[in-house]
Amino acid sequence: MKIQRHIQQGFTLIELMIVVAIIGILAAIAIPQYTQYTRKARFSEIVSAASPFKTAVEVCMQDLNVTSGAPSACGNGSNGVPAAPTAAVGLVSTVVVSAAGAITVTPVATQGLVATDTYVLTPNASNGAVTWTKSGGCTSSSLC
Repeated sequence: MKIQRHIQQGFTLIELMIVVAIIGILAAIAIPQYTQYTRKARFSEIVSAASPFKTAVEVCMQDLNVTSGAPSACGNGSNGVPAAPTAAVGLVSTVVVSAAGAITVTPVATQGLVATDTYVLTPNASNGAVTWTKSGGCTSSSLC
């Protein structure tokens, strides 16, 4: 008696459909996470643009001997604080420093960022130490 062997030569349709479903589920989860990750990476340029202004405001507060509260004369172009940029640089549209030392950085609306994703740093001196409070549109969009 001759025994016939049946050799499988590929995947069944149901196995292929399961693999496609798994890939679809993974893509549905991964793509939004990747988009948010790239927006946060781009927003790091906005955060770093505030750095020289932050340092200048802290030096201004020391020069004016501000030991508590906010300064009154540490705006753009005064007491060592740099003037506001006249044109957009990279992803940064504007950097404005108020007389009270509050720094507002507005991004250029491009590459997933919108102009309402502002980054605001507000100084507060207490016992000679300066603390910074973050606020602005970036907090609601979880970018900063």
